[in-house]
Amino acid sequence: MSNFNSSMNRRGFLTGSTALLATPALSQTTSVNGAETVEVERDLSEVVRRNISSFRSLSWEPYFDNLKNGACLVDTTSRALHYWSENQSIYKLYPTSVPLTEDLTRLGRTAIVQKVEGPSWRPTPSMRERNPEWPEFVGPGPDNPLGTHALYLSWTYYRIHGTHDTRKIGRRSSNGCIGLYNEHIAELFDLTKVGTQVLLI
Repeated sequence: MSNFNSSMNRRGFLTGSTALLATPALSQTTSVNGAETVEVERDLSEVVRRNISSFRSLSWEPYFDNLKNGACLVDTTSRALHYWSENQSIYKLYPTSVPLTEDLTRLGRTAIVQKVEGPSWRPTPSMRERNPEWPEFVGPGPDNPLGTHALYLSWTYYRIHGTHDTRKIGRRSSNGCIGLYNEHIAELFDLTKVGTQVLLI
């Protein structure tokens, strides 16, 4: 009985997940300190098959010398973000979206340099030319492509942010940023501080 229910639940989850991913994508532009960057997303109607066994708990020791200010590890292969608090009392594991291509993926050590609740979104002039129906500016709220919170990294244009488009999570869909579900970025926003270590692998 339990095996049957487990099998049915897994099948239902996979069917529901596939249905969620079967919708077209958009390009988007974001603004950091007045400078704009374009995020081009993969066609989200494409079915992506992945081995989710790589989404697992990790220890911080192989990746960081210490946990001063806390630490975030972004694993672009398993599309997961790991967070450890400085005193090791909190460990979190979140599914993420990752950059669209290897060329757009920046790996290495950085840190959170700014935290923004309610980030804004602006299309570039060339995007407006191609899509004149798009708004010139989207402020904080349910229509904002950056979701509810953003953690800006020391690398220009790179950040960890939320998304209202949940189809992106678990996929290659950005031009460099790491995306989380809004409820997860809100939690991570509260846990992190300016100076939290970040490592992308």
